[in-house]
Amino acid sequence: MTRITLDLSPELEIQLRAEAAKQGLDPQHYILETLHTRLAANQTAANHLLTAETDLIQHINLGLSGEMWDEYYALIDKRQAESLTADEHHRLIEISDQIEALNVERIQALVQLAALRQQSLENVMDDLGIKPIVHG
Repeated sequence: MTRITLDLSPELEIQLRAEAAKQGLDPQHYILETLHTRLAANQTAANHLLTAETDLIQHINLGLSGEMWDEYYALIDKRQAESLTADEHHRLIEISDQIEALNVERIQALVQLAALRQQSLENVMDDLGIKPIVHG
């Protein structure tokens, strides 16, 4: 067992002894239990944050399947060639709406992740290698 010596103010020593006595423990046992409780709470909080971050990152990475992207680009090509049928045009709009909805969800997850990490949105996007697309 390792020994650590602490310098306590007289007030803190009195408070520790009083709290230990309330719980029927000697001061050393009380301090060790307090440290264990505190460290376990910190570990639980850290695990919770890690799980929350993982969930958000998975949500950020969600997207259309490769097959759907292929279909989307094929429909874009047909639209540019002006050979799109009415049904294909309807399907292109459906896929575009799905892309837009997924992007909204991704941005919401990015904002939540930035808040969780207490960082700016730009820093989180940079950490994840996400670069904003500038049109114009």
